[in-house]
Amino acid sequence: MQPDLDKKEKPEDKNFDLALRPQRWDEYIGQNMVKDNLKILIGAAQKRGESIEHVLLYGPAGLGKTTLAYLIAREMNANVRITSGPAIERVGDLASILTNLMPRDILFIDEAHRLNKMIEEVLYPAMESRTLDIIIGKGPSARTIQLELPPFTLIAATTRIGLLSSPLRSRFGATFRLDFYTTDDIKKILIRSARLLGIEADDDALQLIAESSRFTPRVANRLLKRVRDYAQVHGDGRIAKRAATDALKLLLIDELGLEEVDRRLLDAIITKFNGGPVGLQSLAATCSEEIDTIEEVHEPFLMQLGFIERTPRGRLATRRAYEHLGLALPAGENRLEL
Repeated sequence: MQPDLDKKEKPEDKNFDLALRPQRWDEYIGQNMVKDNLKILIGAAQKRGESIEHVLLYGPAGLGKTTLAYLIAREMNANVRITSGPAIERVGDLASILTNLMPRDILFIDEAHRLNKMIEEVLYPAMESRTLDIIIGKGPSARTIQLELPPFTLIAATTRIGLLSSPLRSRFGATFRLDFYTTDDIKKILIRSARLLGIEADDDALQLIAESSRFTPRVANRLLKRVRDYAQVHGDGRIAKRAATDALKLLLIDELGLEEVDRRLLDAIITKFNGGPVGLQSLAATCSEEIDTIEEVHEPFLMQLGFIERTPRGRLATRRAYEHLGLALPAGENRLEL
């Protein structure tokens, strides 16, 4: 089965991503609205000599939320401490992290939607008044002590902002959504990545990779690596369009970036549920995929392409999906024109 380029990350892929991570604002391509607002936020904080306000970044995976956190820390000349929602299991874990922060440090929490409610409640006073309430003991003899925390900034990233509680969301001074990239911006990223890695690549080959990258920089860089490997094994190492085409075909990725799982989801909606609407649980069971995987990885991309539509009754395949798979519309059906 074709591995999902968004979900599985090998150690060498992680090092690959780190090597290509932008170090300055002018190296970070795309997301111009977010960058412009962050520059103002940082500039104002620097003039006041303060930490920047807490920042919440949300959007599909692989769009650069972690990179933005690093850039903010670099611009603020601050240390960044990194953790994730699943890693903070107990209140004591969070207390240990917060009490070890230095003034103006940045705490970056990835997958913030996976923080449990007890941890969120401890974060409220930490974010708002920079205090940490700790309960010592149990029962009638329990007492609460309050610790003062240094000025710090919390940057949280999530792919599912709706799972964050309203009280937590309201405590962020700035909230930004990262959108899918355009093909032109993805190509610029690939040109930069190829230059940094010393890869020779034809313009039309990079264009093909960009068009197959699910509008996502992380996927684009992974595909560049895989195409490079193919070109080295089956050619002289230079990435020509033929090498890129053959490599993508071997990975079961079509010209729009659809993977095997994407096509299986569309085929299930169309052939097994007559084009929909179909509930997410039924679709997940039919395709043997997890609901979270469909919601976070596949559905946003398919909606971006205009292949599926969410309705009150479930997911519906559009005319574009039928056309892409080469299937005829059901008789008398008037599918959404997207």
